[in-house]
Amino acid sequence: MKKLPLSLVVITKNEQKNIERCLRSVPFASEMIVVDSLSTDETVKICESLGAKVYQKEWMGFGPQKKYATSKASYDWILSLDADEALSPELQEEIVHRFDQLKPEVAYRLPRRSFHLGRWIRHGGWLPDYQTRIYNRQRNNWTEDPIHEKVAAANLEVFKNPILHWVFKDMSHQVSTNDRYSGLQALQLYKSGKKFSYFKLLVKPPTKFIECYILKRGFLDGWAGFMIAISAAYSVFLKWAKLWELQILMQDQPK
Repeated sequence: MKKLPLSLVVITKNEQKNIERCLRSVPFASEMIVVDSLSTDETVKICESLGAKVYQKEWMGFGPQKKYATSKASYDWILSLDADEALSPELQEEIVHRFDQLKPEVAYRLPRRSFHLGRWIRHGGWLPDYQTRIYNRQRNNWTEDPIHEKVAAANLEVFKNPILHWVFKDMSHQVSTNDRYSGLQALQLYKSGKKFSYFKLLVKPPTKFIECYILKRGFLDGWAGFMIAISAAYSVFLKWAKLWELQILMQDQPK
């Protein structure tokens, strides 16, 4: 496959089980940039063995980390992937075929298909799950958000074929991820001045379950869809519970 004037950019921490699949799925990239957050496993060794340029940077939050990684690229066209993602063969071909028609003022959204609990999840809001991942850094770049980061772009277009995403290793990984993300979300709400609401604590979790399992047809994914909907509802509960906790703790601080 021919090389394109494009940099693959990935941020990592302890991703030895995923990173080779990710890097090998972009054979057309002229360079691979990995910004690693002080991994203690074989992530860096694997990346270097595959020809990636590796930079070490302590964790700054998702948006700042990805923006920093983008700054290390040699090319203005960027393809950003997470370490637990890989391009499908069909998406590889589509990118190569369309590359010469890409417009610098446009950022490109790629559908993402996720594998969890033994199957590819197709409902519950998980598909197509568009992610903005191809952009020209002269015109577009990542926001500074520590969570729910995004490429800030006025103009968006889409690709047809999917990124493949191995989202969680197992249920325990899903639980720990929900715990981590809900804490970050609660802190973000607190810093923005959002006040805790008993109404939202009581209503938002079951509403989320209904949205994922019924309205977005998660039931069509079988028991996996049920587990995902329950997990999504619990994550929402944790977010509001942690916001309540933050406000209680800050009230107890000496003035």
